[in-house]
Amino acid sequence: MKILQLLRDNASRTKQPTNLVRNSATEATIYIYDVIDGFWGVSAKSVIDALASVADVPTVHIRINSPGGDVFEGRAIVEAIKRFAGKTIAHVDSLAASAATGIAIAADEVEIATGAFFMIHNASAMVWGDKAAMRDTADLLEKVEGTIIADYIAKTGQDAAAITAWMDAETWFTAEEAVDAKLADSVVAGAPVEAHLDEEQAKRFKHPPKSLLARARDQHSASRVADMAARAQRYLRPTRSAAPQT
Repeated sequence: MKILQLLRDNASRTKQPTNLVRNSATEATIYIYDVIDGFWGVSAKSVIDALASVADVPTVHIRINSPGGDVFEGRAIVEAIKRFAGKTIAHVDSLAASAATGIAIAADEVEIATGAFFMIHNASAMVWGDKAAMRDTADLLEKVEGTIIADYIAKTGQDAAAITAWMDAETWFTAEEAVDAKLADSVVAGAPVEAHLDEEQAKRFKHPPKSLLARARDQHSASRVADMAARAQRYLRPTRSAAPQT
Protein backbone atom coordinates (compact mmCIF):
# COMPACT_ATOMS: atom_id res chain seq x y z
CA MET A 1 0.00 0.00 0.00
CA LYS A 2 1.22 3.50 -0.79
CA ILE A 3 0.36 4.84 2.66
CA LEU A 4 2.11 1.98 4.47
CA GLN A 5 5.23 2.45 2.34
CA LEU A 6 5.10 6.18 3.02
CA LEU A 7 4.99 5.55 6.77
CA ARG A 8 8.05 3.31 6.53
CA ASP A 9 9.97 5.81 4.43
CA ASN A 10 9.13 8.78 6.63
CA ALA A 11 10.10 6.92 9.80
CA SER A 12 13.68 6.64 8.53
CA ARG A 13 14.10 10.16 7.12
CA THR A 14 15.59 13.24 8.73
CA LYS A 15 12.99 15.60 10.12
CA GLN A 16 13.27 19.19 8.92
CA PRO A 17 12.67 21.97 11.46
CA THR A 18 10.11 24.75 11.11
CA ASN A 19 12.46 27.65 10.47
CA LEU A 20 11.42 31.09 11.68
CA VAL A 21 13.22 34.23 10.59
CA ARG A 22 12.38 37.60 12.10
CA ASN A 23 13.24 39.82 9.15
CA SER A 24 12.58 43.11 10.92
CA ALA A 25 10.28 44.70 13.47
CA THR A 26 7.49 44.61 10.91
CA GLU A 27 7.99 41.27 9.10
CA ALA A 28 8.82 37.64 9.86
CA THR A 29 9.04 34.51 7.72
CA ILE A 30 8.12 30.91 8.55
CA TYR A 31 9.42 28.12 6.32
CA ILE A 32 7.28 25.00 5.92
CA TYR A 33 9.64 22.84 3.90
CA ASP A 34 8.66 19.29 4.85
CA VAL A 35 5.74 16.89 5.16
CA ILE A 36 2.96 17.98 7.50
CA ASP A 37 3.12 15.60 10.44
CA GLY A 38 3.45 15.73 14.21
CA PHE A 39 6.06 12.96 14.35
CA TRP A 40 8.40 13.26 11.34
CA GLY A 41 7.67 16.60 9.69
CA VAL A 42 6.34 20.07 10.34
CA SER A 43 4.00 19.82 13.31
CA ALA A 44 1.10 22.08 14.22
CA LYS A 45 2.78 22.83 17.55
CA SER A 46 5.96 24.04 15.87
CA VAL A 47 4.00 26.43 13.64
CA ILE A 48 1.82 27.62 16.53
CA ASP A 49 4.93 28.28 18.65
CA ALA A 50 6.55 30.14 15.74
CA LEU A 51 3.48 32.33 15.22
CA ALA A 52 3.21 33.02 18.94
CA SER A 53 6.83 34.18 19.05
CA VAL A 54 6.12 36.85 16.41
CA ALA A 55 2.65 37.84 17.61
CA ASP A 56 3.74 41.49 17.64
CA VAL A 57 4.83 41.49 13.98
CA PRO A 58 2.34 43.08 11.54
CA THR A 59 3.12 40.75 8.61
CA VAL A 60 4.15 37.10 8.51
CA HIS A 61 5.27 35.38 5.32
CA ILE A 62 4.68 31.62 5.14
CA ARG A 63 6.98 30.01 2.59
CA ILE A 64 5.85 26.56 1.47
CA ASN A 65 7.52 23.62 -0.23
CA SER A 66 5.62 20.59 1.01
CA PRO A 67 4.03 17.41 -0.41
CA GLY A 68 1.30 17.58 2.28
CA GLY A 69 0.66 15.05 5.01
CA ASP A 70 -1.63 14.61 8.02
CA VAL A 71 -4.95 16.34 7.35
CA PHE A 72 -5.71 16.97 11.03
CA GLU A 73 -2.24 18.34 11.75
CA GLY A 74 -2.73 20.54 8.71
CA ARG A 75 -6.12 21.70 9.99
CA ALA A 76 -4.57 22.84 13.26
CA ILE A 77 -1.98 24.85 11.31
CA VAL A 78 -4.76 26.37 9.18
CA GLU A 79 -6.62 27.57 12.26
CA ALA A 80 -3.44 28.98 13.81
CA ILE A 81 -2.82 31.03 10.67
CA LYS A 82 -6.40 32.30 10.67
CA ARG A 83 -6.09 33.33 14.33
CA PHE A 84 -2.96 35.37 13.72
CA ALA A 85 -3.78 39.03 14.31
CA GLY A 86 -1.52 40.43 11.61
CA LYS A 87 -1.43 39.94 7.87
CA THR A 88 -0.35 36.56 6.48
CA ILE A 89 1.06 35.97 3.01
CA ALA A 90 1.65 32.44 1.72
CA HIS A 91 4.39 31.90 -0.85
CA VAL A 92 4.36 28.61 -2.78
CA ASP A 93 8.07 28.42 -3.48
CA SER A 94 8.09 25.05 -5.24
CA LEU A 95 5.27 22.65 -4.29
CA ALA A 96 2.09 22.93 -2.28
CA ALA A 97 0.31 19.58 -2.43
CA SER A 98 -2.52 17.96 -0.50
CA ALA A 99 -2.69 19.29 3.08
CA ALA A 100 -0.13 21.97 2.26
CA THR A 101 -2.66 23.64 -0.06
CA GLY A 102 -5.04 24.16 2.85
CA ILE A 103 -2.25 25.88 4.75
CA ALA A 104 -1.54 28.12 1.76
CA ILE A 105 -5.12 29.28 1.24
CA ALA A 106 -5.55 29.96 4.97
CA ALA A 107 -3.33 33.01 4.49
CA ASP A 108 -4.72 36.41 3.51
CA GLU A 109 -2.83 36.27 0.22
CA VAL A 110 -1.31 33.44 -1.81
CA GLU A 111 1.63 34.00 -4.14
CA ILE A 112 3.04 31.19 -6.27
CA ALA A 113 6.41 31.14 -8.01
CA THR A 114 6.74 30.58 -11.73
CA GLY A 115 7.50 26.87 -12.14
CA ALA A 116 5.86 25.88 -8.85
CA PHE A 117 2.92 23.46 -8.58
CA PHE A 118 -0.31 23.38 -6.57
CA MET A 119 -1.97 19.96 -6.25
CA ILE A 120 -5.33 18.95 -4.78
CA HIS A 121 -6.72 15.42 -4.43
CA ASN A 122 -9.01 13.24 -2.33
CA ALA A 123 -8.22 12.31 1.25
CA SER A 124 -6.84 8.83 1.90
CA ALA A 125 -6.30 6.65 4.93
CA MET A 126 -5.09 3.24 6.02
CA VAL A 127 -7.53 0.96 7.84
CA TRP A 128 -7.41 -2.57 9.19
CA GLY A 129 -10.59 -4.39 10.10
CA ASP A 130 -13.83 -5.88 8.89
CA LYS A 131 -16.37 -4.46 6.42
CA ALA A 132 -17.88 -2.22 9.08
CA ALA A 133 -14.48 -0.64 9.77
CA MET A 134 -13.96 -0.11 6.05
CA ARG A 135 -17.34 1.58 5.67
CA ASP A 136 -16.78 3.74 8.73
CA THR A 137 -13.45 4.90 7.37
CA ALA A 138 -14.98 5.69 3.98
CA ASP A 139 -17.67 7.74 5.73
CA LEU A 140 -15.01 9.60 7.69
CA LEU A 141 -13.05 10.35 4.52
CA GLU A 142 -16.16 11.81 2.92
CA LYS A 143 -16.63 14.10 5.92
CA VAL A 144 -12.99 15.16 5.79
CA GLU A 145 -13.28 15.88 2.08
CA GLY A 146 -16.42 17.93 2.76
CA THR A 147 -14.42 20.32 4.95
CA ILE A 148 -11.62 20.50 2.39
CA ILE A 149 -14.07 21.24 -0.43
CA ALA A 150 -15.63 24.00 1.67
CA ASP A 151 -12.19 25.61 2.10
CA TYR A 152 -11.52 25.54 -1.65
CA ILE A 153 -14.99 26.95 -2.39
CA ALA A 154 -14.40 29.81 0.05
CA LYS A 155 -11.10 30.65 -1.63
CA THR A 156 -12.07 30.25 -5.28
CA GLY A 157 -15.81 30.85 -5.50
CA GLN A 158 -16.07 27.67 -7.59
CA ASP A 159 -19.01 25.32 -7.10
CA ALA A 160 -18.67 22.01 -5.24
CA ALA A 161 -18.97 19.96 -8.45
CA ALA A 162 -15.93 21.65 -10.02
CA ILE A 163 -13.82 21.28 -6.86
CA THR A 164 -14.84 17.63 -6.49
CA ALA A 165 -13.88 16.90 -10.09
CA TRP A 166 -10.45 18.45 -9.53
CA MET A 167 -9.92 16.40 -6.39
CA ASP A 168 -11.13 13.15 -7.99
CA ALA A 169 -8.65 13.67 -10.82
CA GLU A 170 -5.71 14.57 -8.52
CA THR A 171 -5.19 17.85 -10.35
CA TRP A 172 -1.72 19.39 -10.62
CA PHE A 173 -1.98 23.12 -11.29
CA THR A 174 0.92 25.11 -12.71
CA ALA A 175 1.40 28.57 -11.22
CA GLU A 176 -0.63 30.19 -13.96
CA GLU A 177 -3.38 27.56 -13.73
CA ALA A 178 -3.58 27.98 -9.95
CA VAL A 179 -4.17 31.72 -10.40
CA ASP A 180 -6.75 31.10 -13.14
CA ALA A 181 -8.58 28.71 -10.77
CA LYS A 182 -8.31 31.39 -8.03
CA LEU A 183 -6.47 28.98 -5.73
CA ALA A 184 -3.62 31.51 -5.76
CA ASP A 185 -3.78 35.27 -6.12
CA SER A 186 -0.67 36.05 -8.12
CA VAL A 187 2.37 34.57 -9.84
CA VAL A 188 5.64 35.88 -8.48
CA ALA A 189 7.78 37.62 -11.08
CA GLY A 190 11.45 36.75 -11.28
CA ALA A 191 13.59 33.72 -12.00
CA PRO A 192 11.41 30.59 -12.31
CA VAL A 193 11.85 27.78 -9.82
CA GLU A 194 12.00 24.12 -10.79
CA ALA A 195 9.62 22.17 -8.62
CA HIS A 196 10.45 18.49 -8.28
CA LEU A 197 9.34 15.36 -6.44
CA ASP A 198 11.72 12.80 -5.03
CA GLU A 199 10.80 9.12 -5.11
CA GLU A 200 9.66 9.15 -1.48
CA GLN A 201 7.23 12.04 -2.08
CA ALA A 202 5.95 10.61 -5.36
CA LYS A 203 4.67 7.46 -3.61
CA ARG A 204 1.87 9.52 -2.07
CA PHE A 205 0.26 10.37 -5.40
CA LYS A 206 -1.57 8.53 -8.17
CA HIS A 207 -0.04 10.26 -11.18
CA PRO A 208 2.56 12.91 -10.37
CA PRO A 209 3.75 14.90 -13.40
CA LYS A 210 6.62 13.14 -15.16
CA SER A 211 8.42 16.46 -15.50
CA LEU A 212 8.71 16.76 -11.71
CA LEU A 213 10.11 13.24 -11.39
CA ALA A 214 12.58 13.87 -14.23
CA ARG A 215 13.85 17.02 -12.52
CA ALA A 216 14.33 15.08 -9.29
CA ARG A 217 16.35 12.40 -11.11
CA ASP A 218 18.43 15.07 -12.85
CA GLN A 219 19.15 16.80 -9.53
CA HIS A 220 20.03 13.49 -7.89
CA SER A 221 22.38 12.60 -10.75
CA ALA A 222 24.02 16.03 -10.66
CA SER A 223 24.46 15.74 -6.91
CA ARG A 224 26.10 12.33 -7.25
CA VAL A 225 28.44 13.57 -9.99
CA ALA A 226 29.46 16.56 -7.84
CA ASP A 227 30.04 14.28 -4.85
CA MET A 228 32.16 11.88 -6.89
CA ALA A 229 34.20 14.78 -8.29
CA ALA A 230 34.82 16.12 -4.79
CA ARG A 231 35.92 12.69 -3.58
CA ALA A 232 38.25 12.27 -6.55
CA GLN A 233 39.77 15.69 -5.91
CA ARG A 234 40.54 14.74 -2.32
CA TYR A 235 42.22 11.50 -3.39
CA LEU A 236 44.27 13.22 -6.12
CA ARG A 237 45.43 16.08 -3.91
CA PRO A 238 49.16 15.62 -3.09
CA THR A 239 50.01 14.96 0.52
CA ARG A 240 52.38 17.15 2.44
CA SER A 241 54.66 16.08 5.26
CA ALA A 242 54.36 17.94 8.49
CA ALA A 243 57.32 20.03 9.53
CA PRO A 244 59.49 18.51 12.28
CA GLN A 245 58.55 19.63 15.75
CA THR A 246 60.91 20.10 18.68
